[in-house]
Amino acid sequence: MERARAFFDQLNLDYNRVHKTKEDLFWATYMATSEDQAGFERAEGVYKDFISDPARLADTREHIARVQAAPDRPEREALLHGLRGWLAVFEANIIDNEAGRALMAGIIEAESRIFAAKRELQPRHINEAGESEVASLSMLATNLATNPDEARRRSSLEAYYAIERWVLANGFLDLVRLRNRFARALGFDNYFELKLRKNERMTPQQLKDILDDFVQRTDVANARALANLSSRHGEQALQPWNLRFYSAGDVVRRMDAYMPFGPALRRWVQSFRRLGIQYRGATLQLDLLERAGKYQNGFCHGPIPSHVDAQGRWVPGQINFTAEAKPDQVGSGLRAINTLFHEGGHAAHFANVVQNSPCFSQEFAPTSMAYAETQSMFCDSLLGDADWLKRYARNAAGEAIPDELIHARIASSQPMRAFDERSIAVVPYFEAALYAMPDDALTAENVLALARATELRVLGVHSPRPMLAIPHLLNQESAASYQGYLLAHMAVYQTRAFFLREHGYLSDNPAIGPALSAHYWEPGNSIDHDATLRSLTGEGFSARYLAEACNQSVEDCWAEAQASMAAAAQRQYPSEFPAALAAEIRIVHGDQLLADNREGDEAMCSQFEAWIAANYSISPAALAQPS
Repeated sequence: MERARAFFDQLNLDYNRVHKTKEDLFWATYMATSEDQAGFERAEGVYKDFISDPARLADTREHIARVQAAPDRPEREALLHGLRGWLAVFEANIIDNEAGRALMAGIIEAESRIFAAKRELQPRHINEAGESEVASLSMLATNLATNPDEARRRSSLEAYYAIERWVLANGFLDLVRLRNRFARALGFDNYFELKLRKNERMTPQQLKDILDDFVQRTDVANARALANLSSRHGEQALQPWNLRFYSAGDVVRRMDAYMPFGPALRRWVQSFRRLGIQYRGATLQLDLLERAGKYQNGFCHGPIPSHVDAQGRWVPGQINFTAEAKPDQVGSGLRAINTLFHEGGHAAHFANVVQNSPCFSQEFAPTSMAYAETQSMFCDSLLGDADWLKRYARNAAGEAIPDELIHARIASSQPMRAFDERSIAVVPYFEAALYAMPDDALTAENVLALARATELRVLGVHSPRPMLAIPHLLNQESAASYQGYLLAHMAVYQTRAFFLREHGYLSDNPAIGPALSAHYWEPGNSIDHDATLRSLTGEGFSARYLAEACNQSVEDCWAEAQASMAAAAQRQYPSEFPAALAAEIRIVHGDQLLADNREGDEAMCSQFEAWIAANYSISPAALAQPS
């Protein structure tokens, strides 16, 4: 027992050191505050070597066997629990032959080269002012949805296509071949199968059955949405540079007055507090603004995983998350608060894992992507709820968003719900086919043809977010994992249905945070995704709740919204909720500190709003307190 305890404690200490070194360099290189790409590559290699070390796997198995044979003592089960957590990590990541280890080193090197080169890529589009500008992925998406000029919208789509061409010309196809060679060295048919089995404990056929079932269930709703768009605006509305604009109408632009960028931070803090969400003393670092060279997609990583150490002391998490917002662009407020709720949901999850090892509280395998994304997507799902909007979406005069605009938002978004979810499904369909292609068939022409054909088959049109411009495909942690988002959405609507049955409402319900913590967050990856759902909802994984939500009519959704707003107006909301998020929060812009909560969350929000106003010529919108 003593030798096993010493081994376990040393694993935890060594992992914390290796993981934090890698994550600190990951943050610095992805935030463009460091040029030490080589240092990050070395640290990534050391981390991969640690979690895929056959010797550690063998030692872990040996110690588990010895502890199981030892006399029953009070600490025996806890030690076994921790060792089994490490066993799961090593078995999920093990590379048990020299060829595989060499190929993994090659993958890390190839990805680092692509990432370093991609920082110099500067796609351009035409903004609302008619000016050509370098545009981030977030700016391209927002311009496609809001710019009233068709030629300027089309410039954003052309920029996406330019990114696709760059990806195909700068090593991605060689990376696909290399990943497949790596997978075959480990005994899998291809890289997609390897990732799916390791991360979601699912076979390709099982995933295909789930995707096919969901697509079949939503075929009618998707076809109806496209037909309605075409009927109202002509066939041209279905072109990929027009689809988001015509499906959103002017709702995003009209919402801007009620969801400006500056108060997004304040609204996140207030809303999470009223949900009873706590961060257990974690340190959060948020980098929210677009910047040259910065990684163009939101993410949440934790350099220090939360856990209880060998002395029984709580080790709070250290967590970084990022967005790519341009505060003076129409729609930036909506995108910002969505990121805060989404990545803030990830952070809440990872800050609340209370197991006896950091291996249970990290975002990589054996942590299921679908399980991790369920936590973030549940939180950001609240932003579409009419009662949340009525309480939080306010203009500079403190006036609540009008009912008519909530109805307009439903009328523009609900018809596209099936399309939006199928836009997630199209990625795993594409990646499954991509990694199944023979090496000699992997040409730029063939892969582009596959991307467009998959979009047409699943969506019925070419996607307004072209496949190969999605950054997840380039990074080994997120490549061949996009299906996790759709599986998570299914779990989100199952979770929402449970809370609505139990409590009748979601927004500002302080029972939600503690329930999520107890059933979803505290176990970490010590149990699987299905077990967390059964723990809270009493039933296993089900896709029917999401399909039902996608298939609702606008009239049905509006009736639900009216009922929720009427109930909220009469509800006596609980007055007992946390006074703060129990976190040390720093808002940064690269190396620059913009605001922190050393003097309280209120002071931090005011500092942030003032900085935005001073640097983007935006007046900070007054935020009325929810009633």
